[in-house]
Order: sequence, then structure tokens, then C-alpha cells
Amino acid sequence: MIDFNTPLSGMTQAETSVNQIAARLAQPATDKVDLSTEMVSLMAANESFAVDAKLAQTEDQMSASALNVFA
Repeated sequence: MIDFNTPLSGMTQAETSVNQIAARLAQPATDKVDLSTEMVSLMAANESFAVDAKLAQTEDQMSASALNVFA
């Protein structure tokens, strides 16, 4: 059986990070936001999400391969 808990947890964490960044960027112009820091954070969240998506895909492929061996 495939355990998607690890990649789903990572994807949820990346989504939370993106939502927090979006909230900071949506603040009124009177609040100072360091755009370069926020962009780096967005890039890190994007990379994390991509890695977790690839992990889920790999787990699925491994499970399918195992089923083919036993079938």
C-alpha cells in the first residue's frame, strides 16, 4: 500500500508557506515588505512542492511495478 503522508505533508507545508507570503505581500503599502526575501521564500516553497509531487509520483510508480511483479 502506498503511503502518501510524507509528500502530502510537505505539499501542505509548502501551500501554507505560499499563503503566508501572499498575506504579507497583500498588506497595505505603509508596511515595508522585502520583496527579494519574499521571492526567495516563494521559490523555496515552489521547489519543495515540486519535490514532494515527484516523491508521490515515484511512490506510485514503484507500487505499480511491484504489483506487476506479483501479478
